[in-house]
Amino acid sequence: MFGIYLKRELGRRKKAALVIALGLALGIALVITVSSVSAGMSKAQDKVLQSLYGLGTDMTVTKAQSAPTSGSSGGPSFKFDAKSSSSSKQSSDRVMTQGGQALKSTLVSKVADQKGVESAVGALSLNVTKVNGSFTQGKAQSSSGSSSSSSSSSSGTNGGGQGQPGGGTSTGQPQVQGGGANFNVNSYSVVGVDVAHQGLGPLASMKITSGKTFTSAQTSAKVALVSKSYAKEKKYKVGSTFKISGTKFTVIGIVTPDSSESDTDLFVPLKLAQTLGDAKNQVTTIYVKATDSKQISTVKKEIQSNISGTTVTTSADLASTVSGSLSTASSLATSVGKWLSIAVLAAAFLVAALLTSSAVSRRVREFGTLKALGWPSRNVTRQVVGESIVNGLVGGALGIALGVGAAYAVTAISPKLTAQLGSTGGGGGGMGGGPGGGGPGQQSTQNTLEIALTAPVSLTTIALAVGLAVTGGLIAGAMGGWRASRMRPADALRSVS
Repeated sequence: MFGIYLKRELGRRKKAALVIALGLALGIALVITVSSVSAGMSKAQDKVLQSLYGLGTDMTVTKAQSAPTSGSSGGPSFKFDAKSSSSSKQSSDRVMTQGGQALKSTLVSKVADQKGVESAVGALSLNVTKVNGSFTQGKAQSSSGSSSSSSSSSSGTNGGGQGQPGGGTSTGQPQVQGGGANFNVNSYSVVGVDVAHQGLGPLASMKITSGKTFTSAQTSAKVALVSKSYAKEKKYKVGSTFKISGTKFTVIGIVTPDSSESDTDLFVPLKLAQTLGDAKNQVTTIYVKATDSKQISTVKKEIQSNISGTTVTTSADLASTVSGSLSTASSLATSVGKWLSIAVLAAAFLVAALLTSSAVSRRVREFGTLKALGWPSRNVTRQVVGESIVNGLVGGALGIALGVGAAYAVTAISPKLTAQLGSTGGGGGGMGGGPGGGGPGQQSTQNTLEIALTAPVSLTTIALAVGLAVTGGLIAGAMGGWRASRMRPADALRSVS
């Protein structure tokens, strides 16, 4: 009986039900859109951090660069052997650890043993500056002629000249003519990775586009992975060879980051990187993964208190330095967008309640007659609440359709957002120990990345929409039902003209 009457009454009032449903639908659609865009912002920010510092990295441990000693500039220097040939090729590689001061490799195990740490991996960031070119030897020529004679005569007049016997022409000091130098300077970054633990650290955010990655047995193999952009610049391919400080490497794979461009040009096994940089048993960055992502701040304090002289930087510390259009859009989505969606949703609930209450007031004769026929107040209230919940569910279905459509449109358009990761301050605290760009804690320049925005719709968001639809129906039904329950059969008689 209840279902039949409910269906009939909703059919009679299609327009009123549709208006209430549409009001709720708009509010719910806005909530879904804002929630999806906010999730996309968080995902984009995670991509920024992962592309720079590796998937799964919750924090890094670095050490601030020590000040150069007096009399030492700390800059690169080059020495060439003198050769007698008039034109000889010269080449020299200067390999330096970049970023923060090197840490002992034993600290990797010590960090891994800290409470709350799931795993820790060390990496060594190097900067190689290659200078090559040639010197051209000049030729010494003696100056003679009238000018020399004039000079000799003038000198003789002043009493200081020593003329040639018999009045011969004098010869001046030899002068070097010609010669010079022509050198090219090429600088690139190299990161030494622990080939036995590639799932954490610099290679975690990379994918192989050609060739293959390192094997756990290649700890001392003279092999390298090359970034796609650097391989294109140098025309490297799988099987190509190159030298660093006389050590010949073979390219076994071309890698590209999951998003943006990589600041690292070459990846080599950690032991070889330590040999190249004269940094035996040393690393510049320790990548850390926590057992519980919600306890990262606690793990950070644990490491700082037990391992002195180091700087621990979390993903949250880095996220606070992200600027650009990504940061601006994220702020709008999380603040203005959420408050706007709440305001619209509240307005939709209020309008639905008022429309339901107004509809009840126009049904005085109906409800009064039902009560006169023996319907208790709870049945009348149940009737109104039932109609409102159905209106809410219809509105929820429309809202989900509109919200998912809007989110899909954002994903299809994929607007490009820029993200700039600046220094975290403090001189040595950066998680910038990631490959390339300035090194750990010494990120002097900003990394500008371009991220495509998506708006993923999760099941949680859909469940939220359904909950809001039911809530809206209940609020509207509660107000209308309360008003209907107060009606008396006499009200129906008074309304009869």
